[in-house]
Amino acid sequence: MPARAAVMVAPEQGLQVWELRAPDLEPGSLLLETVASEVCGTDVHLWHGRLSGVPYPIIPGHVSVGRVLETRSVDRDALGQSLAPGDLVTFYDVHEVCHRCWFCLVARQPNRCPQRKVYGITYSAKDGLLGGWSERIYLKPGVKVVKIPPPLDAEDVIGGGCGLFTGFAAVERAGVRLGDTVVVQGAGPVGLSAAAFASLSGAEKVIVIGAPQARLELARALGADLSLLLDESSPRDRKAEVLDVTEGRGADVVIEAAGNPEAVAEGFELLRDGGIYVIAGHYTDVGSVTVNFHHAVNRKHADVRGQWGTEFHHLYKALRLLAKYKERLPFRRIIGARYPLERAQDALQDVERLRVTKAVIAPRS
Repeated sequence: MPARAAVMVAPEQGLQVWELRAPDLEPGSLLLETVASEVCGTDVHLWHGRLSGVPYPIIPGHVSVGRVLETRSVDRDALGQSLAPGDLVTFYDVHEVCHRCWFCLVARQPNRCPQRKVYGITYSAKDGLLGGWSERIYLKPGVKVVKIPPPLDAEDVIGGGCGLFTGFAAVERAGVRLGDTVVVQGAGPVGLSAAAFASLSGAEKVIVIGAPQARLELARALGADLSLLLDESSPRDRKAEVLDVTEGRGADVVIEAAGNPEAVAEGFELLRDGGIYVIAGHYTDVGSVTVNFHHAVNRKHADVRGQWGTEFHHLYKALRLLAKYKERLPFRRIIGARYPLERAQDALQDVERLRVTKAVIAPRS
């Protein structure tokens, strides 16, 4: 049976709805009916051509929730739970990590594996239903599928989406400790998730910088203690506020989740001497920034860490925590609007223009 998909044919060109043939299942593969797929900042960058090596045309949508339609020689998810048609699942979007190169075996950094592929980003639409903005998603043999743990439903998971797992990864990378003061730059899905998990990790104060105001209200609902609106403050004002609540020292941890080069220089100003700065928002190339490394890094004895992408354990642990703390982590509130495939272009533009925090493609809507 054919399936419709929203296809990004090339950067800066209007999305098209194609009809593609559903594949014959290989041993070890699954076919999902798409329930919801997110539109995130990376998809906006893809549309502007800011990520190298993308094999346009593509079916975007790297984080999705679907219902199992059919399996071929698969009766367990990646964690050994029984799996059958009708089950609600998500999956780790990174695929085809080789497990035999230097990065996989020695560095134990599979997200740097040169064979790494990502659903919705590095597979062409000509390769099949390998992105979430489609009525169906084909999960190739080896894709790590996870049943959605109760009491979660599709909106709980897709409300966090990619940001849920990236924000978790950023907090883990930072090693947030009990009693820390954490500043999160950016109030998009990554920043909101980072604030939520920093709070869960025992931070004494979580400060979120971002805009618009509606996003800062979400940040407070997810655990932020203080929020600073970009439109109503200057970098000097924000530094003064952070110094005031930290007795003049600065934050123990700063997490950049803004994807804006200007945020990086400011982040160093907010960090205490000897603090940890995690840069997670620059997944794509959005430009350069000038930093005085003597003052910002060396003399400050700063610990600067990049976080690019996620690993499977980030997905697993974030889902488990979300299931345990569902009431405390209302990620479904981040969803601003749902769009059918025919309005995928509108969804992209609404995310880019900050009209919604999280746009969701719901093919059956």
